[in-house]
Amino acid sequence: MKYTTEIIIHKSLAEVIHKMNSTENMLHWQEGLVSTEHLSGTPGEFGAKMKLNYDFGNRKMALIETITKSNFPNEFHATYNTKGIHNIQQNFFESITEEETKWISKNEFQPTTFAMHAMLFFMPKAFKKQTKKFMNNFKNFVENGKSVANA
Repeated sequence: MKYTTEIIIHKSLAEVIHKMNSTENMLHWQEGLVSTEHLSGTPGEFGAKMKLNYDFGNRKMALIETITKSNFPNEFHATYNTKGIHNIQQNFFESITEEETKWISKNEFQPTTFAMHAMLFFMPKAFKKQTKKFMNNFKNFVENGKSVANA
């Protein structure tokens, strides 16, 4: 399954990238994220791997992020792997005005188990909704300083 989501953030490209290019800031906009762990490579650079641990109440999940392109301020691409799913994400950032930035996120989800294949087939909107939620959380964090970690 492939889809593209975009959002306008009312801050400069430099400020958006400063907030985006920070592992510490991820806790402020990725709801459910409880910890990160550097696994290999130079953090933030091509090939670097990091483990992201999420807790969604009754469901815990660990993802392995592998950076496939780090070309800030314009692009950041990575893959995310967990049991049952492989996610390819390409993020593009574009300055619209001095105080507006467009973030475009292209996602492709590839199921690796029958159960996840069924979930993608029957519930594709759930994946899109989660992406949009993270993007809106990031926008709110950058524009208003509101953190989901304090919610």
